[in-house]
Amino acid sequence: MMTLKEKIQKDLTKATKKKETLPTSVLRMLLAAILNKEKEKRYKIAKAEPELTEEELIEKSQLTDEEVIEVISSEVKKRKESILEFEKGERQDLVEKEKKEIEVLKKYLPEQLSEEEIKKLAKEAIAALRASLAPSEREKVDLKDMGKVMQELMPQVKGEADGSLVSKIVKELLAP
Repeated sequence: MMTLKEKIQKDLTKATKKKETLPTSVLRMLLAAILNKEKEKRYKIAKAEPELTEEELIEKSQLTDEEVIEVISSEVKKRKESILEFEKGERQDLVEKEKKEIEVLKKYLPEQLSEEEIKKLAKEAIAALRASLAPSEREKVDLKDMGKVMQELMPQVKGEADGSLVSKIVKELLAP
């Protein structure tokens, strides 16, 4: 089966042959980000295990699909932040460009959870937290416990939901 990175490389080749400029530039940027992440990982592994051969090091530093999804999510987040800045500067042309880039990147992300699905998972995480609290603290889980709820919830929605949306929903559920 093809890895996510291989699929991105294949799609880049297709887009380049078809002379599609936007997908080509976005996928090149994405592959560069993936490569940088692999170099970072290789450096850490080399420090931890200096006895490895070059081939073993390269093999161990290949990103998993989950790690590639993290890189893609990070790239989407950067573009969303850029959109906010461009809107402040009234640069609609750049806002549109960033939105188109996000559309290209989203093709490689897993299906995103709806707000309802996130709410359901958040309620389950809050209920689980209540169960793990001391009996006297069970009645109320408030905003100070938000970190604990997020810690429980984020691994479940990783790559499938925007962290800021999850945070907003948890805040709404915990607010008195």
